[in-house]
Amino acid sequence: MEYDLGSTAQIILIFFAVGFGAVAQLILGKRATRWVWLTGAIGWLLGAVFVSEVLFATATEDEIQPIVDGLAFDEALLGGLAGGLVAVAATWLVARLSRRPEIA
Repeated sequence: MEYDLGSTAQIILIFFAVGFGAVAQLILGKRATRWVWLTGAIGWLLGAVFVSEVLFATATEDEIQPIVDGLAFDEALLGGLAGGLVAVAATWLVARLSRRPEIA
């Protein structure tokens, strides 16, 4: 398999991933771990790359629009959202289950 993401596409992916992580951290606040932004960003990045470079790897510019420096942009946004939400939900659930109830 050959990945053809250029530097512009990589920068776009990183900025969107960190932005998603920051929004997830702001929404969850203290209800989850302080590292939820990182797991959300990694989930978003993996989902976006998977959808863009695996599921839509053979698509041409005539079939899907827009393609930004090798990145199927719209499809990457949807894949990133799905991957990021799964990662944030899993992190929240693990953080919630791992908290021990306080004994008075």
